[in-house]
Amino acid sequence: MPLLTALFFGWGLITSLNDVLIPHLKAVFSLNYVQAMLVQFCFFGAYFLVSLPAGAAVRRWGYQRGMVIGLVIAAIGCALFYPAATFQTYGWFLGALFVLASGVTLLQVAANPYVTLLGPEEEASRRLTWTQAFNSLGTTVGPLFGAALILTAAESVAADAQAVRVPYLGLAAALLAIAVVLMVVRLPKVGETQRAQTVDTAPPAWRYRHLVLGVVAIFVYVGAEVSIGSFLVSVMSSPDVAGLSGSDAGHMLALYWGGAMVGRFLGAWAMKRISAARLMTGCAVGAVVLLTVAMLAGGHVTMWALLAIGLCNAIMFPTIFSLALERLGSRTEQGSGLLCMAIVGGALVPLVQGALADSHGLMPSFVVPLVCYIYITYYAARGHRVAVIEPATRATAAVRT
Repeated sequence: MPLLTALFFGWGLITSLNDVLIPHLKAVFSLNYVQAMLVQFCFFGAYFLVSLPAGAAVRRWGYQRGMVIGLVIAAIGCALFYPAATFQTYGWFLGALFVLASGVTLLQVAANPYVTLLGPEEEASRRLTWTQAFNSLGTTVGPLFGAALILTAAESVAADAQAVRVPYLGLAAALLAIAVVLMVVRLPKVGETQRAQTVDTAPPAWRYRHLVLGVVAIFVYVGAEVSIGSFLVSVMSSPDVAGLSGSDAGHMLALYWGGAMVGRFLGAWAMKRISAARLMTGCAVGAVVLLTVAMLAGGHVTMWALLAIGLCNAIMFPTIFSLALERLGSRTEQGSGLLCMAIVGGALVPLVQGALADSHGLMPSFVVPLVCYIYITYYAARGHRVAVIEPATRATAAVRT
């Protein structure tokens, strides 16, 4: 578990760096909001293209090898930022992000279900929430890291794409070091006995209703979380909200991801007393209320309401993930691949919000994540209940297992 938490920390830091990278590249290449959101489109689009092949790879090679290969691919993606910055080409940056995200996708497909299988099924949500708390620690450190090494450097001189070279080379070295450690450590074998017993009789993963609805929930959750994070620096820099400088807004962004970190530690403790689904329902309702306040209030109230949504986000990803994988048996890896594929929401939802921001204004565009959180409220309250769709009535009926 300590080794796995290091993995979760690493990809959390990498993911939140995109929120700093977006305003930096937007200034360097004079992009509009839709063009700037291509950063998230390429990063999270990799989840859609790579997740199912990654699930097959993990099924064939095992969880440990899958995580090692994912780390190596992610390190290569980080290293590609050096030529991208050298040639000052936006397309190179997008390509490097896609390679980096492909490695992170393989990591997620392997590591998330591995954590859920490392103990009793009824404790799966709590274990995954605990490790995801360290993922949130990474997402908290990421904006501080990026603001200090990228935004501050860019503000001291003219906007320059080369400010990203040293930070991403450092990340590449760190990922390779973790890969080496992971290669030599002997991890517990999990899931093989169950898979051997049920592989020929279990229904296909897409016939599990709670998994299918969970895929949609992961899509809208990641989309909402990433969308809010992507626009927060622009919102806080707006004279109508807080009028912060780019580097100051980048530091404040750490509070958004820090809220998720604190909330996940608190959530792991609270799940000893409250069911994961009930706790997530309360968090989703809280996010809906805060977004509504942010859109209507203006000024510093808007800034603090948006930052507070990080606390509501805390338990959503690990809880949705573990509830959706419940009782999948031999289809766990396949289900994990589908759930990680749904992380493509982080590519598409910010793009939709970006188009709305360009056409109707920045704050009205937050109606997009608002709709996402309304669906999450439904999944937490009812949609997570375990059920298998019968083949003869697949479109209209489900039989509770």
